[in-house]
This record gives sequence, structure tokens and C-alpha cells, in this order.
Amino acid sequence: MNTEMEGEEVLDAVILGASGFTGKYVVREFLSHLERPDGQGLRRIGIAGRNREKLGETLRWAAQGALPPSIPIIEADVTDAASMVALCRRTRLILSCVGPYRLYGEPVVAACVEAGVDYLDITGEPEFMERMEAIYHESALLSGSLVISACGYDSVPAELGVIFHARQWEPPSVPHSVDSYLVLESDKQIVGNITTFESAVLGVANADELHKLRRSRPRRPKLQVPGPPTSKAKSIEHQKSIGLWALKLPSSDAAVVRRTQALLAENPHGLPAVNENSELVEKRRKFWSEVKPLYFGVYLGSKSFWSIPRTICIGLMVVLLGRFSWGRSLLLKYPEIFTLGQFKKRGPTEEEVRSASFKMWFLGHGYSDESRLLQQGSKPNMEVVTRISGPEIGYATTPITLVQCALLVMDQRQGLPKGGVLPPGIVFGPTDLQERLEKRGILFELISKKTIS
Repeated sequence: MNTEMEGEEVLDAVILGASGFTGKYVVREFLSHLERPDGQGLRRIGIAGRNREKLGETLRWAAQGALPPSIPIIEADVTDAASMVALCRRTRLILSCVGPYRLYGEPVVAACVEAGVDYLDITGEPEFMERMEAIYHESALLSGSLVISACGYDSVPAELGVIFHARQWEPPSVPHSVDSYLVLESDKQIVGNITTFESAVLGVANADELHKLRRSRPRRPKLQVPGPPTSKAKSIEHQKSIGLWALKLPSSDAAVVRRTQALLAENPHGLPAVNENSELVEKRRKFWSEVKPLYFGVYLGSKSFWSIPRTICIGLMVVLLGRFSWGRSLLLKYPEIFTLGQFKKRGPTEEEVRSASFKMWFLGHGYSDESRLLQQGSKPNMEVVTRISGPEIGYATTPITLVQCALLVMDQRQGLPKGGVLPPGIVFGPTDLQERLEKRGILFELISKKTIS
């Protein structure tokens, strides 16, 4: 692991890309968590990026009128390998807010793995995550670097939401499938920033690379879900149980949850921690024994049917134009036009962030008694509905989830896996992350359980 250099303080964490649109919200969130839980003074954090002046402006903005704390400002450039090496010498953990990750993410991962420094990011780009796993997992295991992507809204709520939902199926009941339905709400317009949109456009442009990567890798075991195979998902559906119209989505959430499930198929009791006694081992084994395997799907939900054609229209424009360089140039030059105002170069205003919120419904079907699986032709006869709700997803929920993941790594490192390139669910599932998020306004609820005909 990282060691302190002579005459230079080694920080607990550094936020890289701190002056970016999401990065500045992460800085603001972190400033409210500088006190150590053991009362031993303040956490030592720094902020890093290419432009010292912009980083200083970010710190003043994040301090919200108060005197900015004495936090080191570090100049670092992801295109300069020596700069990344020097940054890793200064810290034990890097929070990377430098996207799109397809373009700027790998040098940071490579430097962290080489130095044995832990790494968290907020990407929602499946190809980047799976490519980093393919290239760096074995090296990260050896160096003791814990590399965890998707620690923002993508995909902590989905990961913890599936785990929370699965644990509501108490014996003798067993789940079979659960679908998530994301509903975005606001009194104002819901707006995303250009970097998020650019990541989506690049994902469409390079979809073939993701398929090629998956075909090139060894086939991993899958969790065995009791009962028949799940039926083919409908592209559009109306779910009366939760009062929503829904559109099936290609989603990073589904890819991340599948990675956690593949790891559980290989490690049914979860991953051992750096240092755990027999009591903690038993606690971990008990936790994962309560997380039953299930099929998982992702939908975008709305109370109104008429939002569905609008979303399809935007998706088609991105898919059709995103395959051509001239089309990508148009999409990124005029995001407001091609997304009907949902993405803007300036990003959302403070008022738009404050007014927005989300609800993620989890609608699950299964069997009231495991013995029903032995009956030929038996169909699911039980429904469980859970829900996660919280503030705006990109600049409120994402900083909360990232910072809470970081605090867990900083405060409970010996209770986490030694290293590797891993999804958040397998790492943070058995921890108190859910309780930490609830204290920050992200709520987990059991809505209903009932038998169905």
C-alpha cells in the first residue's frame, strides 16, 4: 500500500476532476464529512485537476460562503503518466470524477493499481468497467488496490436495491425476478450536463467494442435462479401494481448487477476481508445467505404514457446519429435540440438540482413457498414491492453515494476485500452503506407483500 514520502503529507483521499460539473458537488458533499468519527481531528483530503485557479474557485464555491478549509490543491493531468504517479504518492484513495471514462479513466486506474492505491469513480459506462476488470483485476489483487466503479447513482441504488429487495423474501418464500422502474420528478425541468450526454453518445458509437470484449472473455458462472427461465421482457408495459408506464432500457445498472451476481456464483459467501475474525466471517456468510438469486431488469417509468414516445424519439436520434462521426459532432454541438432540452452544455441550475428527486421501484415476483417449485407448471404466486427514493440523481444523490463509499473505504478498509476490480454490490453489500445513505436522505422502503393469482 501507499507509504508516506519524506516531507510530504499522504492524504486520506483526493478528489480528481474536482473542478468539473459533478466534481464540484462531490467536493461540497465531502466538506460536510471532514470530522473523523473517532474524534481524532479532521480527515486529510485534497482536490486535484489541471487548472489550479479553477480548483480554487471550486473550493470557494463548495464552502458556500464560509472560509474554505485548508485543503491541498494538486495540479494533475490524466494525459501525463508522471503526473498520475506523483498524485498516487500523495494519497491512499482517489475519487475520480474525470469523464467520459472511456477517454480519461484508464490512466487513473493504471496508476492506482501500480501504486496500490484504492480507486472509486461514478461512471455508468459498461465497456469501461468491464475492460478495466479484464486488464487490471489480477494486478489489483496483487498490489492491494481496490478499484470500484459505478459508485454514484449508477449503480449504487440498483445494487443495494436488488440486495434489499432479495432480503425481503423470508423463508419459505423465494424470489424469481425483479424489475426496477426509475421515475424522475421535478417542479422544474430535469436537466443533465454535457459530459453525461457525451458518455452516452460514445457508448452508442462503441457498442460493438463492448460485445467484442464480452465474447473475448471466459464465460462466467451464473447464479442459478429457482424456477423456469424468465419470460422475454416487453419493450413497453403498463404496471398497474405501481401505477406506471415503463420503457425497457439498455442500462449500466443491469450490467453491474450481473457482475455482482457472477461473483456470488463463484463466491456464495461473498469476498473475504483483509482482516476479519470468526465473528465477522459468520456475519458475512449470514448476510449473503439471505440474498436470494433472481433475474433483474431495468425500466424507465412514468405516470404518463406520453413521456414514452418522447424518450423513444430522443433514444432513436442518439442511436442513429451516434454511429457516425458527423452525427456525434451534431449531437454534442447541439445537445439541447437533440434531447429536447434534457441535456444542456451549462448543466442544471442550482434551483433545478434542488427541485428534482427520484423514486426507484422494485417490483418482484416469486413463490410463497419454495415447495411450489416442485409442482409442474407452477407459476409465481407472490409479489413484493420495494422502493428507494432520494434527491436529484446526478448532482445530489451521486455525490452522496460516492462520498459515503469513500468514507467506508477510509474508515473500514480492513473489513473490505484486499483488492481487485470489483462492482460496488459485492464490496459494500454487507457493510452499513444502506444505513449511511438513509441518514443522508436516500430511503429504502418495503411497500407491500401479497399473494397473486
